[in-house]
Amino acid sequence: MDGTCTTGKRKAETMSSDASIGQQLDGFRKDFETLRREIGKVVVGHGPVIDGLLTAAIAGGHALLEGVPGIGKTLLVESLADVMQITFQRIQFTPDLMPADLIGTYVVMESSQGRRTFEFQKGPLFSHVILADQINRGTPKTQSALL
Repeated sequence: MDGTCTTGKRKAETMSSDASIGQQLDGFRKDFETLRREIGKVVVGHGPVIDGLLTAAIAGGHALLEGVPGIGKTLLVESLADVMQITFQRIQFTPDLMPADLIGTYVVMESSQGRRTFEFQKGPLFSHVILADQINRGTPKTQSALL
C-alpha cells in the first residue's frame, strides 16, 4: 500500500460525470421543447402526434402517419424538416412511378467543349426526411427501391 486513497477520487469523478450527464439532459430537454414549440406554431392542436414524430426522428427511426386527407400530415413533416434545418422531399406513389424516379439515374451531360459524360442525378431518396405518400399504389419493384 502506498498510502493514497482512490475512493475520494472515484467519488469526485462520479459526481463530475453525473453533473455532465445532467447538463447534457437539460440541454436535450431544452432543444426538444424548442423543436416542439416551433412545430406547434405551424401545426396547431396535434401535440401527441408532434411528440411521436419528434421521438421517431430523434431515435433515428421511421414514423407511419395515417389519417384522412387534409389534416396536415405533409405540413407536419415539412415543418419538422424546416425546424431541424434538413432537406425534405415528398414522393407521391403512382402505378407508373419507376425505381429510377426514387433513386436517381445517370444522364448524358454535354460540356461547353462538346464532350459528353455521364452524370448521376440524385433522386428524392437522397434527402434527410422523406414523405412517401400512398406507398400501396406503387408497383412492388418501386416499393422495393424505397426499402
